[in-house]
Amino acid sequence: MPIAAKQLLEKIRELPLPDKVRIMNVCGGHERSISMAGLRTALPSTIELIPGPGCPVCICPEEDIYQAIQIAVNEDVVLLAFGDMLRVPVNVPKAAIRTLEQAKAAGADIRPIASPTEAVKIATANPEKTVVFFVAGFETTCAPVAAMLAEGIPDNLLLLMSGRLTWPAVAMLLDSDTPAFDALIAPGHVATIMGSEEWRFVVNQHHIPAAVAGFSTESLLAATYSVLRQLIEKKVFLDNCYTQVVKPDGNLIAKNILSDVFDVIDAPWRGIGIIPQSGLELSEKYAAHNARYRFPVYAEEARKKAGAMPPGCDCAKVVLGKIKPNECRLYGEACVPRNPVGPCMVSDEGACRIWWASGIKSSLPMKSMEVPS
Repeated sequence: MPIAAKQLLEKIRELPLPDKVRIMNVCGGHERSISMAGLRTALPSTIELIPGPGCPVCICPEEDIYQAIQIAVNEDVVLLAFGDMLRVPVNVPKAAIRTLEQAKAAGADIRPIASPTEAVKIATANPEKTVVFFVAGFETTCAPVAAMLAEGIPDNLLLLMSGRLTWPAVAMLLDSDTPAFDALIAPGHVATIMGSEEWRFVVNQHHIPAAVAGFSTESLLAATYSVLRQLIEKKVFLDNCYTQVVKPDGNLIAKNILSDVFDVIDAPWRGIGIIPQSGLELSEKYAAHNARYRFPVYAEEARKKAGAMPPGCDCAKVVLGKIKPNECRLYGEACVPRNPVGPCMVSDEGACRIWWASGIKSSLPMKSMEVPS
């Protein structure tokens, strides 16, 4: 551990901590850094670090994945998606195609990509084909997608949007009767685009300590130290512990492009339900590239009833910070990375997958983080 991180850890250990303090980190990248650095065991046992709703694959609506599968299987298209999305299962009979990966094995032209520029290259190289880019992601994913559209894309490239905004999910948790956390570590990569001020509502409206952090151990420990000091001293404020790249107002150019390309809509989160003003859909200006308009038949209303997590899967509780990943009933038993049942075990940003990769291989009874629904 770097010297600065060790010094911060010692400062945290010297604090007069309460018997229990729950700190939620929103970002899947934060959770990965915390787990791989072993911060949960290094910090005092009274500090509980809770992974939050920062995995776009985990909360992508089941009906959107189903629609992408049906378009790929039934239409003469090339379907593109970020790699993690290919293995997320939908709720259909076992004999039916359950993932994009299975659809690809069945003959559909489905290709994993790593960036929006690849989508433009593939569409340009295949002008005779309709290319559908299935976009699931938060602000950091949607910003380059918006820039791609603003610059101009080939006529044969369509987008199936499943973009989401991060802060509304946190607002929903804080508006509940029993918030699962006492302090918040806000996502630095999102704040790079949207600005640290986007998280001021946590402090002003809910009087909960908040700090923006980057991915390094030092930044995460600095944010942890900040929110603990705020709690102890009862002086709540929004702290930016990632000043190298995060500004109060964020990236104004990127924000303007996002506003031009997308409309903000009420949107479903898998296993959670509709969160107001949390979704990004193509604006009317870019409607010609909206795959939902081109292939409306696959947007089945009935899928919304099937849109919950798979039977027995507690991914929604994990995403909401109500239970630890290994308190899921299926963790390490029916659900493992090579055969995932729920999306949290699929994605590299999913808490279950991260905990498994960090060496936690067995499940525990639900207890420590569970709160009433």
